[in-house]
Formats: sequence, structure tokens, C-alpha cells
Amino acid sequence: MSVLTDLASFLFTNEFVELMPVSKVTRLIRLLVVLRAMVRKRPNILVTGTPGTGKTTTSSALAEATQLRHINVGDLVKAKNLHDGWDDELDCYIINEDLVCDELEDTMEEGGNIVDYHGCDFFPERWFDLVVVLQTDNTVLYDRLTRRGYSESKLSNNIECEIFQTLLEEAKESYPQDIVLPLKSDSIQDISTNLSTLTEWIRRKYRLPDTLEKPR
Repeated sequence: MSVLTDLASFLFTNEFVELMPVSKVTRLIRLLVVLRAMVRKRPNILVTGTPGTGKTTTSSALAEATQLRHINVGDLVKAKNLHDGWDDELDCYIINEDLVCDELEDTMEEGGNIVDYHGCDFFPERWFDLVVVLQTDNTVLYDRLTRRGYSESKLSNNIECEIFQTLLEEAKESYPQDIVLPLKSDSIQDISTNLSTLTEWIRRKYRLPDTLEKPR
């Protein structure tokens, strides 16, 4: 993997890249992404979606089923102070995206990670082999967020994001569309079905055995 990292650093710190057409630079980036994925023995999966769609439940269950590493970015931000303070209006930490990416870089290069977060456009494209976007019916989502004690403004913002499929569009704009997978997440049955689908994808694509060693 370090060979690919060195190659990428060489290519993008040399002047000839500045002279290349944008289309060729884009193809070069895509090629490096594919090569990285081929080298990784375990996949990196991003599970994203509006708050309340079941990201953490799905990610935790998938990590247990496949012995991959579950990374809850919200918890990581709090534990490592990867933020720029508290936003009173949004009632959450102001995430420092650069600090988060720096913190995760080495871990993501190893592979074998399930990243769980309600945003996706600031992560490097090369990190992920699959981007899962969980989607929930607005009525179901409203009930879930109400039980969490969300304020009316926070409820409204998140329901609006789900109505306009903000996270799905963000994922499609940030990653190759062939790795973006929207999944319905309205019920326990949906979560179970999604878990089976994702587990099978991991085992088939990476030819992993039924019993896996958990990454350290």
C-alpha cells in the first residue's frame, strides 16, 4: 500500500500534473482508487444517512458479523477533541474535518473499517470501496428523532434533508456512483435484510471466511 501512496505523492507534487487536462487527472485519480482497493485485503465501507436512519445500529451489527472495525465518527470527534467547539444552534460539535481525516488516514489505509457518520463529502474518495446510504420514511424518522429529544428546528432540518435525499445526492457527487448503495432502513426487518446483503457483499468480493480475525 505504501508504494501506491508514494506514487500518488510523486504524481501530484510534480509540475507535469498541472499541465494535464482535467479529464486525464480525473482518470488518473480513479485508477489510483481502483489500485488501492485491489491491494486492500479488507474493505473500507462508509455507512451514512440522515440522523435516525440506523447508521450506528447497522454499522455495529455489520462489524460484529464480519469482524471489521466500527468507527463512529461522532464518538471519535468527542474522544479525540477533533472539533472547533460547540454549536448551540445545531446542538452539536463543530467537526474539524481536517483533523478527522488526519486521525483516520493510517487506519483507513490498512482497510477493514466501517465508518459511521451523517456526512460523507469531506472524506477522501480513495478511502472507500462501498458507500451505503441508509434511507428512512419521514414519519418513521420523525418518531425516532422525537424520541431522541430533538428540538423542532433540528427535527425540521433533518426531515427536510431526508425528503430531498440530501445525503444520497452528496454521496453520488463525492464517490463513483457504482459504489454508492442506497438501502431502506425503516424497520428491524430492513436492518436484518441490509445486514445480510452487506455481509454477503463483503464475503463474496473479498473472499473472506465465515470466521474472521478482528483487526487490531
